[in-house]
Amino acid sequence: MTLPASTDHAPDACPLYVDMDGTLTPSDTLHESVMLFVRSNPLNLLRMLAWLPSGKARFKQRLADAVRPDPARLPYNEPFVDYLREQHASGRPLVLASAADARIVRDVADHLGVFDDTLGTNAQGDGINLSRAHKRAAIDAHARAHGHDRWAYAGNSRDDLDVWSGSAQAVAVNAPAGVVASLQRSQPQAQVFERQPLSLKTVLRAVRLKQWSKNGLLFVPLLAAHSLDPALWALVLMAFVAFGLCASATYLVNDLLDLPNDRAHRIKRHRPLASGAIGIVPAVALGAVMLVLAFVLAFQVSTGFAMVLLAYTVTTLAYSLYLKRLALIDVLVLSGLYTLRIGAGAVASGVDLSNWLLAISIFLFLSLALIKRCAELEELEDDDSTLAPGRGYQPRDLASLRAMGMASGFLSVMVLALYIDSQNSQKLYAHPDMLWAAAPVLLLWVMRIWLKTGRRELHGEDPLQFALKDPFSWVTLLVMGGIGLVATVGF
Repeated sequence: MTLPASTDHAPDACPLYVDMDGTLTPSDTLHESVMLFVRSNPLNLLRMLAWLPSGKARFKQRLADAVRPDPARLPYNEPFVDYLREQHASGRPLVLASAADARIVRDVADHLGVFDDTLGTNAQGDGINLSRAHKRAAIDAHARAHGHDRWAYAGNSRDDLDVWSGSAQAVAVNAPAGVVASLQRSQPQAQVFERQPLSLKTVLRAVRLKQWSKNGLLFVPLLAAHSLDPALWALVLMAFVAFGLCASATYLVNDLLDLPNDRAHRIKRHRPLASGAIGIVPAVALGAVMLVLAFVLAFQVSTGFAMVLLAYTVTTLAYSLYLKRLALIDVLVLSGLYTLRIGAGAVASGVDLSNWLLAISIFLFLSLALIKRCAELEELEDDDSTLAPGRGYQPRDLASLRAMGMASGFLSVMVLALYIDSQNSQKLYAHPDMLWAAAPVLLLWVMRIWLKTGRRELHGEDPLQFALKDPFSWVTLLVMGGIGLVATVGF
């Protein structure tokens, strides 16, 4: 492809070569490819390790032979893309120049439709990884071959300083402050698209701190046993923190593996990882640190609790890698993970776990897991979609899932009713008959949340998160707590 020749010596008239990873997109297509490859089969990690000795260019080629990110599902630096569209409309030659595999570079360029040509790493050609001095040489040769003795470059990293040193105009996009300072010492007129700072709020959103509320289930065995021992409560509090750190780490893994599907989702595409607000490498590092801290704390609680936490971690990773795509299996696993939290609390505190409590939990949490799937499918119906991204469900499954979910919710109330006349309740409560008042309260809550699901009022939201913001749910919890207190001590 021939670039338009320039007779104007103004920097803005020379061709602009644009870096891709970290500049055009805040993500990195190599890291995106790695996650896609691992998602297809975790054993691919071993295959990639075997490819590393062959060099960067060959590694990128083999990985691109196996998987390539969909450019339509990559995040883009929109203000910079708008600038490129303006430059393209003015007739300025634009070339996408990246160290990524040449095929991926072409895919992205074709998707955006503003680039006249591309440069990328080609292991079958010269075999050179197109970064730093190699990229500068390739750009210089490309520009001269098309009749230009001057060129401009847009980049973002310290590696790009070598390329900028040969450019007539420099554009820094999403670059760290240190890189911008170094660039401006040599090119004071450099144009800068400022980097969005990573805030604590964004990090907390990425690790889903709000989801720690689910780990409050660890305290349920102590409440059910009517234990007021401060030492046990302190132990379970430590277990709560350990579980929260572990859960946050697995949420990061889940989001990393589910990036393409999240970016196709109306709400999930705004998550920090899906939007590119947090990079893949920092997310992996953060998840690893949180996981190590979780198990350090877990062993401080007890070896038994650490083993339960390990079971939770393995099950959650299996869910993220494969089980979430299996219809019905996924909701059973989700309900099991909720119930496992209750079991973990019992192990941490040394309290005997009631089979009645387990039965109520399994049915109730299965109902909530099915609510989440129904809310997601209702969104698909509204968007006229035919298949839930990354899931094993179709909109026509909605009626069946509703029936299963409501039946499961009603079964949890039935188990509660059967528990009232059991030997367990006779031992724990002075007035167990008072517990009958809790049954219609729980039944009302179950019916109400299913009614709201059918009215599209959950908007694909996790039902437990919805309940935390729902005043009626808090009143329900307080009323049931009051009923339990009255049944324990009487009037």
